[in-house]
Formats: sequence, structure tokens, C-alpha cells
Amino acid sequence: MNESALLSSVPDGLLIAGQWRPASDGARLDVHDPATGAVIRSVASASVADGLAALDAADDAFPSWAATPARERAELLRRAFDLLQERREEFALLMTLEMGKPLAEARAEVGYGGEFLRWFSETAAHVQGRYGANPEGTGRMIVTHHPVGPCYLITPWNFPLAMATRKIAPALAAGCTVVVKPAALTPLTTSFFAQLLLDAGLPPGVVNVVPTTASGPVSEAIISDPRLRKLSFTGSTPVGQLLLAQAATGVLRTSMELGGNAPFLVFDDADLDRAVDAAMTAKFRNVGQACTAANRFLVQSSVVAEFTARVTERVRSLRMGRGTEPGVSIGPLIDGKAVAATDALVRDAVERGATLHAGGTPTDGPGTFFPATVLGDVPADSALLRQEIFGPVLAVVGFEDEDEAVALANDTEYGLVSYVFTESLARGQRMVDRLHTGMMGLNVGAVSNAAAPFGGWGLSGLGREGGEEGVHEYLQTKYTLTPDPFAPTRPSPTPATTDGTEAS
Repeated sequence: MNESALLSSVPDGLLIAGQWRPASDGARLDVHDPATGAVIRSVASASVADGLAALDAADDAFPSWAATPARERAELLRRAFDLLQERREEFALLMTLEMGKPLAEARAEVGYGGEFLRWFSETAAHVQGRYGANPEGTGRMIVTHHPVGPCYLITPWNFPLAMATRKIAPALAAGCTVVVKPAALTPLTTSFFAQLLLDAGLPPGVVNVVPTTASGPVSEAIISDPRLRKLSFTGSTPVGQLLLAQAATGVLRTSMELGGNAPFLVFDDADLDRAVDAAMTAKFRNVGQACTAANRFLVQSSVVAEFTARVTERVRSLRMGRGTEPGVSIGPLIDGKAVAATDALVRDAVERGATLHAGGTPTDGPGTFFPATVLGDVPADSALLRQEIFGPVLAVVGFEDEDEAVALANDTEYGLVSYVFTESLARGQRMVDRLHTGMMGLNVGAVSNAAAPFGGWGLSGLGREGGEEGVHEYLQTKYTLTPDPFAPTRPSPTPATTDGTEAS
């Protein structure tokens, strides 16, 4: 399928109660190709009324979907997985067009995103409760799990398929219905995926999709509605904090996957070939636009020069261009604001004394490109060591010993993921305990897996997505106490006659 045919096949409306419809006020939003700046599609932009109509549909569909046998929910998710494999090239190209990532990485995202469908199709029928005697021996405890109710899922622009499947799949597996608000920058993939779910046989109203340019008012209206019982958000920490405050009124279940400031530690006993390969993955995957991207490269002083030279050589060989072009490793950043923010971080570090080894200057266009960049000797007061970079900038800082490395790594309010490279098993075990992150890659540069719990500590969020933990984010627990069925039976009182004497 060519680009124009693919784009024209993507629904351009709001999905509410199983129907694609225009916005109630007729509003539209334009989707741009960040590699060219051209408008590639226009889609409906939901109003507050549309958001509430989507919640109406989710609420109406909830009792029936919650009562649907787990095996049927599992089989639907599996059909969706199979359909996604059949259409993988279409999804990959669509993501490259609306988000800019190289086509090879888009194909990898289709594989990764699909795994959430497969994993939660396998999990849906295996939600376990428990039954047993209470400690006093006076009764039996029954613990059961039940779908929490209608959910509001807010997904980001950087992984438009995987972030949708990572939230939608466990919600459906648990028996919940959802309203999905994709990022206004990349709504096409979510709409295309929602149509795939309908093609797989999803009942109307179970999944509703409301792209919008009025994110604040639409989200506030949905979150404040007492019918909503769960909020899941992936995005920046400041926005997550605002949403948490709004969710507090209704005491909503919340999952927050927020910002990161990942340290990448390279000790002097590390396999440098492996460390450099992993650095390229951990930093430049998705053009650095990932919450799991390595932000601070902390390298032991005896190997910092060699490590910096090796990554610089690799970075200079990366080809930048439109993601559909062969051999491209560095696509565009998502928009002009991202370019300006990345440029400001690089200029700040250089002005403070950092050494620029590669890249560092944004292109003039067309498109929103910033070259892969390497900075060495980055001063501790540089903004890019404190802020999430979200761009293709590799910042190197030296350290002397393990204690200093740990102190530098933990010197952040974030705690999503860390990466450690060492050939010492003992040191690796110590890092598991000493680094304050929810995830850690030990001698690997990518940690995400559908079967693993994804999430962070501190200002990186709360809750977990993926793994056995993922489905429980959409379940609430009930405890029931029953009398002990093995307790001695007390004799029944002797019946009495109407005159008060015992019956014979």
C-alpha cells in the first residue's frame, strides 16, 4: 500500500459507541509529517461534549463486557494480535509518516506493541484469587478480583502503537471499558488500531477514541465524572502531577508513567564493545525520544576517553533523514518545540564548559531535524543532567569509583530506569540494591518487555504496565469471609410448645 492510500484508509472521526463520527462542533486537527512539515491528514477534534459521550458509551458497555467470559476476552485479544501481524507493514509505515521514526524502528514497535495483545490474551483467563482459612480458624477467606470500571487512557506521541496496546490490552483483559485520548500530534495510529479491534469483533463502546486539541478541558470533564474509575497516563511529570490532583477528587485508581533521567554506568571492567553497542540503542532509539532513553552516561575515568571516542565514531556514521529512506537511523524530532528545547540544552552545556565531539547544530529544514550529538566533560550544573533530554544527545560524565558512580546516578528526582555495564557479578548485584530506579538493565541497553512490569520510582510515576502486575492495575480486590465449614455444628434449641413446656 502506498502512502496516500494508507493515509486515506485511516478513520478520520471520533470512535464512540462503535461508530466513527465527526466532532459535535465540527472541529478538526491537522496531522503533520515531521520530516517535511506537510499536513498528511485531518481528523476530528473532540469537544468536551464528545469526551463525555465517549464516557457514556464506555459506561453503557461496561456491565456486558465485564460479564463476558475471560476466555472470550482472551480470544478477541488474540485475534487482534493476529490481525496486527497481518497488517504490520501498514502500521509501521503509518507510524513513520506521522511520528518520524525510521521504518526499521517502526517495524520493531509493531512487534513490541503486538506482544501486549498476546501477553494479555494469555493473562485474561488466569487472574487468580485465593481461598483459605483465616488464622483464627473461625472462617474461610475468599479473595476475588473484579474489573475496576470505565477507564480513561491518555497516550503519548512517541510510541503511538505500543503505548496504546500497553494500556488497552490489560484493560480489556480485566473486563474494563475505555476512553482513549491519543496525543494530538499522532492520533492516526491509535484510530487505525481501534478499527483493527472492531475488525477483530470488539463490541461497540468497549473502546472509544477521542483525539483532541482541547486536551485540558476534555480530560478534566472526563476525570471529574463519577462514572470514571481509572486513569492511566503516559507523559511528562508536570502534566502527570496535574492529572493526579484532578483524580484525587474521585479517588480514582491511577497509573502514571512519567519522566525519566536514566543513568548509564560504565565501569572500567565493562566489555566496551557491548557497552558502546548498548549506548547506541539506549540513547538513539526513537531519536532519543523515549522516557527510557539513557540521559547521563557516567563512565569510569580510566575508560572515559576510549568510550567517548568509540561512541563519537559511531555517531558520526549515523545517517539522518526521512524515516522511509533506506539506511536512515536518525529521523526528525516530533516538532519545532522539540528542536528548540534540544538546542537549548546543548548550548547551555557547551557554554558551561562541555566539549562538543559530534553534532550539536539543528538543521534549517525542511522538517524538524537535530543531528545525533556527543558531549564530553559535561559540567554538573548543566541543565541536560537535570532535565529529560528527549533528543539525540549523548552526555558523558566521568567518575572515579563505585560510590561516586552511585551518588551521581541517584542524584535525581526521577527513578525510571538505569543501565549498568560491568563484568563483576558482585558489583552487578550491588547495583540492583543501590540504584533507585524501578527498572535496571545489567549489560543490556533495552529493558522493555510485555511480560515484565514497566514503571518507575519517585517522580517517574506509580503503578506498573506489563507483566502479571499489569492486569491488576485494572482490577479491584474483594475479600469475603464465610463461616468455617468444618466448625462443630451446635445442637439446635429444643422446640417448645405454645404453653411454654418442652415438646415431647
